[in-house]
Amino acid sequence: MYNKLINSFLENKDQEKAVKMAAYMKNNFSFLGIPKPLRAKLEKEFIKAAKKQRSIDWDLINKLWNMPEREFQYLAVDYLLALKDCLQKNDIDNVRSLIINKSWWDTVDILAGNITGVLCLKHPELINSHMLKWAESDNVWLIRTSILYQLRYKGKTDAALLGLIIKQNSESKEFFINKAIGWALREYSKTNKIWVKEFIESNTLSPLSVREGSKYL
Repeated sequence: MYNKLINSFLENKDQEKAVKMAAYMKNNFSFLGIPKPLRAKLEKEFIKAAKKQRSIDWDLINKLWNMPEREFQYLAVDYLLALKDCLQKNDIDNVRSLIINKSWWDTVDILAGNITGVLCLKHPELINSHMLKWAESDNVWLIRTSILYQLRYKGKTDAALLGLIIKQNSESKEFFINKAIGWALREYSKTNKIWVKEFIESNTLSPLSVREGSKYL
C-alpha cells in the first residue's frame, strides 16, 4: 500500500511550490511541492490502515527517511505520530537516528515534544540513559530534543530536571539551542510562572532565551 502512496506523492509534484518550500527551509532539502493539506489528504487512508495494525514498521520509516524529497520525511513523522501509543522503550534508538539524520527544526521538534516526550513518560528510565546524555551531546539536535522533550508535560514537568538541562547548555552560542531554552521556559510558564520567573532571574541566559522565556510573564 505504501508504494501506491509514494507514487501518489510523486504524481502530485508541483515544481513552483517545491522551489518556494525549499527556500523556506534554507534550501537544506529538496521538495516535491506538496502543501500540508494535500499531503494529509493523500496519506489519509494509509494512516487509517496503519492505526489498525497497531505496530510500527521501522523499515518503512527508514525507507521514507532515505528518500530525497522532504515530504517523505514528513510522511514518516505523520505515520509515527499516528502510532505513538505503540512506541516501545527500545524505539528510543530509532528515534535518535531520525533526529540526527536529515536534521532540521521541522522534523526534530515533532520528534522531541510528541515522540521522545511520550517515550520518556512511559519509560522514565530513558531520562537517565538517554536524555541526560543527549543534553551533553556534541549534536545540536540531540541537545535541542533534551530541552524540548517535556514541552507538552505541563503539570508533569520535572522542573528541576528542566533547569539542570538548561543550565548545562546556557552558555551555548547556538541559535537552535538558545531558542529551545526560551521555548521550553515560555511553555512551562503557562503552568508555573513563578518558577520560570525565578529561574530566569537567577541564571545567566542568552538574550534570545530570556526574551522567548519571558513572553507570558
